[in-house]
Amino acid sequence: MTGQPGNASNKLNCPRGFSIDWSNTLYIADQYNHRIQKYLKDASYGETVAGDATGMHGNASNRLSHPCDVIVGSNSEIYIADAFNHRVQLWNQNAMNGTTIAGTTGIAGDALDQFQIPYGIAHDPVENAIYVADTGNNRVMYYRVGIKNGTIVAGNSTGGMNAAQLNGPLGIYFDEISKSMFIANYLGNNVVRWTLGASNWTLIAGDFNGASGQTANRFNQSTDVILDPMGNVYGTDRSNNRVQFFLANEYESNGTTIASLLNFPISLVLDSQLNLYVSDWLNHRVQKYLRY
Repeated sequence: MTGQPGNASNKLNCPRGFSIDWSNTLYIADQYNHRIQKYLKDASYGETVAGDATGMHGNASNRLSHPCDVIVGSNSEIYIADAFNHRVQLWNQNAMNGTTIAGTTGIAGDALDQFQIPYGIAHDPVENAIYVADTGNNRVMYYRVGIKNGTIVAGNSTGGMNAAQLNGPLGIYFDEISKSMFIANYLGNNVVRWTLGASNWTLIAGDFNGASGQTANRFNQSTDVILDPMGNVYGTDRSNNRVQFFLANEYESNGTTIASLLNFPISLVLDSQLNLYVSDWLNHRVQKYLRY
């Protein structure tokens, strides 16, 4: 995973969201190569497991267009936020084509079966369902696999700064224990928690009113959020080129910078040993940091 863009099997071109399975295999949304790359643990070369290996984009079932996130399931199936096709695709292991399980291919909108640039995905294996950050519609949607229409679980189609609205949600994390969504509220410059069934969010980190900044309690464009098993929160602070860490139950206090000297960090994931992986977007690479 080198620092120069390209479409060879050892190169990425602006990697976005990614996922990791039980064997610490990485699945990376290689955004501008319009494909999903699979990297075995410690491998230098990847394998294309969805989309066109040469980087061609399109809206056919075997193509992707600017994929922004990928989640791997228990049977090595992958769920892909196929952003510019305004859909979520399901690719089974070793499949040559994907199946649209949410959204309407090539059509942007705010109906319950439509997206406008879907960005982040979270998977609920118990419910066989997905949550999708519908970024252009400023909302998070819930879909049972196999059911066309979704349900709005956070935000609405109007972006804003009050606690009943989202503003460009990107990365999302579903916390099974608290039955809530942790949301990187990109244009709100904060990370929020929206309990399922609630009508508004509570602040986790950043400024309540959306002010950006470089101090330890501010973000400048938050793009992703994850939790570890202890409930600690990790968030990408894109335009400050850093990753911030917030202790469980002390979320609104100052964060600790645990990764820096990045170039627009976009997404995060933890492996089984709680080592941290960061998609270093404009450096066209994924960085690994040992457990904090």
